[in-house]
Amino acid sequence: MGALIEVCGIIGIASNQPVNQLLYDGLLVLQHRGQDSAGIVTAQKNTFHMAKGPGLVRDVFRTRDMRNLKGEFGIGHCRYPTAGSASSSAEVQPLYVNSPFGIVIAHNGNLTNSDQLASDLFKEDFRHVNTNSDSEVLLNVLAHELQKVVTGHELAPSMIFSAVKALHQRVKGAYAIVAMIAGYGLLAFRDPFGIRPLIIGVSNKGAKPEYLISSESVAANALGFDVLRDIKPGEVIFIDTNKNLFSDTTGVNFPSSPCIFEYVYLARPDSVMNGISVYETRLRMGRSLAKKVKREHSDLKVDVVIPIPDSSRPAALEMAINLKVPFREGFIKNRYIGRTFIMPGQERRKKSVRQKLNPISMEFKGKNVMLVDDSIVRGTTAREIVQMAREAGAAKVFFASAAPPVRFPNVYGIDMPSVKELIANGRTNFQVSKELGVDRLIYQSLESLVEDVGSVNPSITRFETSCFTGDYVTGDITEEYLNVIESRRNDNELARAMDQSNQLDLNLV
Repeated sequence: MGALIEVCGIIGIASNQPVNQLLYDGLLVLQHRGQDSAGIVTAQKNTFHMAKGPGLVRDVFRTRDMRNLKGEFGIGHCRYPTAGSASSSAEVQPLYVNSPFGIVIAHNGNLTNSDQLASDLFKEDFRHVNTNSDSEVLLNVLAHELQKVVTGHELAPSMIFSAVKALHQRVKGAYAIVAMIAGYGLLAFRDPFGIRPLIIGVSNKGAKPEYLISSESVAANALGFDVLRDIKPGEVIFIDTNKNLFSDTTGVNFPSSPCIFEYVYLARPDSVMNGISVYETRLRMGRSLAKKVKREHSDLKVDVVIPIPDSSRPAALEMAINLKVPFREGFIKNRYIGRTFIMPGQERRKKSVRQKLNPISMEFKGKNVMLVDDSIVRGTTAREIVQMAREAGAAKVFFASAAPPVRFPNVYGIDMPSVKELIANGRTNFQVSKELGVDRLIYQSLESLVEDVGSVNPSITRFETSCFTGDYVTGDITEEYLNVIESRRNDNELARAMDQSNQLDLNLV
């Protein structure tokens, strides 16, 4: 279950058939990456067709929308906004700009210099940004750089590659992108550190190959595409209207640094990203936790290991096997409860936990229970679950986290709370255990986590681990920037932003 942490899902398809249903089905598979809003844009020759709105994929698109989404090329996006930002209709992606040619874009990540870029766009590039979305900033930077390289009405792949290289020089932070240029084709690229994931799939069943770009491999699997490979950090992929694929990686020499939290919590377990099986990493996390219990907590008598649904289940199962104690499902998740978003305020969050989970008393009564979760962020959810276990009759409650203590903000597109709200910030493990009300707290070590993930693909030698270490791989994060982020991420500010957003949406109706 983990923390209230979300990213975005993106997908792009170049097909030999109408692409609307493929994009819809792909977004359903990526729904776990964002449930705030969804959007699809298709291209029919030089014309874009768009449908988007707030809510889940199944609720956003109606039959009439699907009929209007004509064309064999398209992109899609499901979104969760970063804390403190207003989730307004104007920021629902994909986003569009009409010059040059007409460009639409879907973005997963977060730019760390978006304020400066927005200022530069207005003063130097004569482009105005209408929302607070860093995705709109990135779209306008791309449009401006394309405008600089275009010759007449011709736009060759080499020109597109030059424009994206220039964008890499200007834009800082994390970004995985799918875009379309009207009349030319599908574009995809990834930031030079490869922080956010992006894969490419292919289908050779027709006369011409069909291509898919997606945040996770599960979208390719579900839609009948073979996963070709990961898009490399800094790589640019362009697929023209004749389904010819061009790629460019020249001049990219940054060390690959994928986000390790994708493997802890964000990605689906059946995904493979950066050549690393998410499921395999979570099994290894469970083995490492079991080793730590044997090594450092051998005095514990554990009667049963119980996962907190859903993402911690593989780790909990492997932990139980290695500790040679029973694995049991102790909590039933209500899958039909409405979305609670980021629930400002402790009481509302506590209530949402009780609505989502219900304990099976027979698995707790009189037992020493080891609860396993993927991570502990605020601690509100964990604290409430511990209390539920005690009320169900547990004799003792131990708690194991597959991730190390989260003590620092993430600035690369993972929506975490204010630093002051991170339960491990400024506290020892013993103090955190007291806050949670557990008899023993066991955190995974960072060294073990990196080994668990990295050993699946030894060619990846570095991971983005800033929420555990405070070390930001892009090297541009200042104390001043973190202070600005902090001011936008407290509960009061978030509640105010959400209220403003709701009022805006009401005014638009």
